[in-house]
Amino acid sequence: MKTTTKKQRLETAIAGAVLAAAVAGCSVQATKDEGRTPQPLVIQQQGSFAVGGTVTKVPGTFDPIAQGAYTPAGPDPKGQTIHGDHAYVFYQVPVNARRLPLVFWHGHGQSAKTWETTPDGREGFQTIFLRERYPVYLLDQPRRGRAAKSAAPGTIPATADEQTWFGIFRLGVWPNLYPGVAFSQEPAALEQFFRQALPNTAPYDVAVNTSAVAALFDKIGEGILVTHSQSGTLGWRTAMKSPKIRAVVSFEPGGDFVFPEGEAPSLPFGGRTFTPPTVPLDEFKRLTRVPILVYYGDNIPTQPTTNPGQEQWRVFREVAGRWKDAVNRHGGDVTLVDLPTVGLRGNTHFPMSDLNNVEVANHLGRWLTQKGLDR
Repeated sequence: MKTTTKKQRLETAIAGAVLAAAVAGCSVQATKDEGRTPQPLVIQQQGSFAVGGTVTKVPGTFDPIAQGAYTPAGPDPKGQTIHGDHAYVFYQVPVNARRLPLVFWHGHGQSAKTWETTPDGREGFQTIFLRERYPVYLLDQPRRGRAAKSAAPGTIPATADEQTWFGIFRLGVWPNLYPGVAFSQEPAALEQFFRQALPNTAPYDVAVNTSAVAALFDKIGEGILVTHSQSGTLGWRTAMKSPKIRAVVSFEPGGDFVFPEGEAPSLPFGGRTFTPPTVPLDEFKRLTRVPILVYYGDNIPTQPTTNPGQEQWRVFREVAGRWKDAVNRHGGDVTLVDLPTVGLRGNTHFPMSDLNNVEVANHLGRWLTQKGLDR
């Protein structure tokens, strides 16, 4: 299926040529697919921690005797505290590690599992880049997964929505996978894919999320932020907030790209007009101080379609191109890559866990080398 315009092909052909000319950086070898036993992982250090968040104290005085026992009605909160809205982070540092870690941030309805073992059981980006001597930090954002505790009330409905996400994530048109899609045909893989989804435990909050991840970079120092989908939007705002983010890599970011005031496009989308958010120009220009790499996968049309799972990505990809032009026009360094135009086909919304994730990782590794981020 042809899914790119002439302009998009030119953009990514140029990007591919530049990367091909770079020193060969990360060159990961597949293991399970080739029937070989993986080499041992040699890790210098690993651990986990919570970062960011808030502490809220209820007025009054806590009485450890009167209030100290469990009761079926629940605790008396008077004078007590609640720690919440932090991120959870698991990290691994290999022996002879490179200087800049990769910080992996998941998307909507997901967790750090996005970057771990793939749904069909292969190594994910966590292990692929660990083998390439990058320290890796995997986070669960506030109000999600292992960072579930929130300072705000919330409800978790039991929502039957998996077939909707099957389409939005561009695996196919339910119940069929797209021809040539880079997702395993094994039923067990789809089972695992559905089971990695997670709910929010309280309302999604941009400030809560960006503050927690900025606090993570305050704690660990300089690093490379790698986002996916919803965290693409959050990543732009976090990069504007934290000078310790040395580069941003974003896989299939959603449409809420941040534009300078007066420069945001307005595009028709689903019977309405979609206009991305804006910030003052001096704030926007903080995005020009770091190299940025944006990826999109396959089966994204270039003309309006009645398939809503594809249509939203057509619009988001159009916004991405205009955003790239805006950042670069103001002196930035954004590379936008449509994976089919560099020979990587069939990718879903999850290139980091698709069947060709090793090749995607190699492409990213070459960009890191080109930008001097692999030392």
